[in-house]
Amino acid sequence: MNHTEQENPVQGGSTFFRGAFIGALVGAAAALLFAPKPGRELRGDLSEKLSIVTDKTKEVACTVGDKASELAKTVGSKASDVMTTVNEGRQNIMSSVKEVSADVSDEVSSASKDVKEKAMDTSSDVSREIKSTTNY
Repeated sequence: MNHTEQENPVQGGSTFFRGAFIGALVGAAAALLFAPKPGRELRGDLSEKLSIVTDKTKEVACTVGDKASELAKTVGSKASDVMTTVNEGRQNIMSSVKEVSADVSDEVSSASKDVKEKAMDTSSDVSREIKSTTNY
């Protein structure tokens, strides 16, 4: 990408269509101005063409507005769906973590009891060994 392209990036299709529309209006106006017609007829033609262009512009503006509101509704709906999915996933993860935490807690408790029992058994064995060696 050269320096000019970096400074002036392409804006997209809407800019192109806007430029084409303005160019068409300027071309139509120039054609009407240079046409060999009397002034009154030319003014009438200009007025008629201007009203047609105005009507078309209003139609395009209404269509663009309708499409924009439809798009906004679609985006809002999709965002809501994504949030619902994220919340469900978060809840599933939290419940899984709670279950695993409870399982780990049970395992730790069980292991602690086993260690305590083995320590008690070992303590008893050591006590008996000490008594048996002191009795000799």
